[in-house]
Amino acid sequence: MERKIIIGSRGSDLALWQANYILRKLVKLGLTAEIKIITTQGDAAQELSFDKLEGKGFFTKEIEEALLNKEIDVAVHSHKDLPTTSPEGLKIAAVSEREDAAELIVIRKESVDNTLKYSFKKNAVVGTSSARRKSQLLAFRTDITLHDLRGNVPTRIQKLRDKKYDAIMIAIAGVERLHIDLSEFKVIRIDPKEFIPAPAQGVLAMQIREDDHELFEYINKLNFEKVQDIVGIERKVLNLFDGGCHLPLGVYCIKEENKFKVWTSKADAWNTMPKRLYFESFTDEGFAEKIVNKLNAIKPTSVLITRDLKEDSFFKNVLEGNGYSVQGISFIETKVVAINTIPQTDWIFFASTSAIEKFFSQNPEIKAKTKFGVIGKSTEQELKKHNRNAAFVGSINDTKVVGKKFVKAVGEETVLFPQAKGGLRTIQQQFADTTKLFDLVVYETVKKENLVLPEVEIVVFTSPSNVDSYFKKGKISANQKVIAIGKSTEKALTEKGIVKCILPVSFDEVGLAEAVFGMENK
Repeated sequence: MERKIIIGSRGSDLALWQANYILRKLVKLGLTAEIKIITTQGDAAQELSFDKLEGKGFFTKEIEEALLNKEIDVAVHSHKDLPTTSPEGLKIAAVSEREDAAELIVIRKESVDNTLKYSFKKNAVVGTSSARRKSQLLAFRTDITLHDLRGNVPTRIQKLRDKKYDAIMIAIAGVERLHIDLSEFKVIRIDPKEFIPAPAQGVLAMQIREDDHELFEYINKLNFEKVQDIVGIERKVLNLFDGGCHLPLGVYCIKEENKFKVWTSKADAWNTMPKRLYFESFTDEGFAEKIVNKLNAIKPTSVLITRDLKEDSFFKNVLEGNGYSVQGISFIETKVVAINTIPQTDWIFFASTSAIEKFFSQNPEIKAKTKFGVIGKSTEQELKKHNRNAAFVGSINDTKVVGKKFVKAVGEETVLFPQAKGGLRTIQQQFADTTKLFDLVVYETVKKENLVLPEVEIVVFTSPSNVDSYFKKGKISANQKVIAIGKSTEKALTEKGIVKCILPVSFDEVGLAEAVFGMENK
C-alpha cells in the first residue's frame, strides 16, 4: 500500500501509547503511518462524572466523525469506550490481545487497614467516576464515601498523592502499559471474577471505514479471534441493555476447555446494590440473550443461610438491596479447644474462618518465615484480620481440587492444619506423603438448641455440621431449593436424601449470592 495511514487517537498518555503500539504493528506489516490527535467530548469535560455526560461514545464520537470524513484512516480505541453499534459506514477490523482485565485499588499508605475488605480504612474516601465501580464497591464496603475522579491515569494518581482521596480505583491495563511506579502506595489487584470489569476492558479496537477493503486486509492480520469471541459476548450483553460506559454493568468472559464462562454485575443505578450472576455455555449463539433474560427475570424471595451474618456481609447487602428477605442463622456454635505445643512447620493451612479465629485467639508462637494457605477468599480475609497474608488461596468449590493444588505449592515442606475436632481432613487426604503433615485441633462444633426453622424458599448450607444440625430440627420440603457451599456439604446433604442442590462457582459470599440470584423463583 503506497498511501500513508493516518491513525486517529485521543491525546492522553495512555491513548497515545495505544496508538503507537498499533503504529508499530502496522510498520511491521510494511505500511507507513502517523498519528493524529483528536479531542473528544470526554476529554473536554474533565470535571463531569460519566452519568452527567449526555449520550454514548464520550471518548469516541469525534474520532469516528474524523474517520467518516476521511481525516484519518484507522481509529484506535479502548474497546470498552466504544458504543456497541458502529456508525453506518464504519466497522471494527481487529481487536488486540487482552491485557489483564482486573481493577486496581491504589491506597495511600496512611489510609491502609489490612483487616478490612480491600485494605482501605473505615469510612475511607474512594475516588472513581464509574457507576459500575461505585455500585460494586458499595456492595463490599457500605461505610465508604465515593467522590468522582476524572482525568488520565497519571492525573488520577496525582490527585491521590495530593490527598484528595484515601484510595482510588483504576484499571490495571493502563498502569501496566504506561509502566507507572506505584511503590509509594498500597496496591491491591482484585480478581475480575470478584469485581467485574467493564465489557472488553483491557482490549484495543481498530476501527476503519467499511469500504476501505485494502486497509482491512492489513488491519485484520492483527486480529485475535479468541479475544474477539469473548468480548463479543461481553459487548452483546451491554448492547442488549442499550448501555454505554455510564451503565452500572460489569461483564467478564473467559473460555476454558471450549466452554464460555461469564460473570456479571448489574445495578439499576450507581448507588443501588448489583445483581450478580454466573453463566456457562459451550456456544456463544444466543448466549448473551440468555444472560440478559436471566438478569431481567430475577424475582426476590426468602433466603436462609446457615451462618450468622455480619452487618458488612456482601451476601446480605446485595440480596436485601434487591428485595430478598435474608436470614442468617448458624445451627452450630464453636468452642475453643486449648492447645499446648505447636509444631513449627513451613506452612499453616486453614480450611475455615473458625480455625483461624480459634487458633490466633490463643496467641500461638509462629516462625517469622511461616507461609499460610487458606481454602478460599473468606478465609483469606479472616487471615488478614490477624495481620497475615496468604501465600496460597483456594479458588473453586471442590475441596479435593484445592487440596491437589496445595500439594503442588507445598512440595516437600511441612504443613500444620489447625482444624475442628472430627474435621473431614479433605485437604490432608490429597497428600501422598503424610509424614510431614500435622493436625492440630483448635475448636469443636456444638449444635445449638432451641432454634426454630424459618419458612423460606431457599436454604444455603455452609458446612456439613450445619447440615447435620439443621436436619435434627426438621427437613427440607419439596418446594424449597437448596445451595451447598462445596462438595463436602453437598455430600452431607446427599446423605440426608437431598439429591438436587446447586453449588456456587466459588466458596465465598460472592459465589453464594450468585447462586441465589441464579435460582429459578416462580
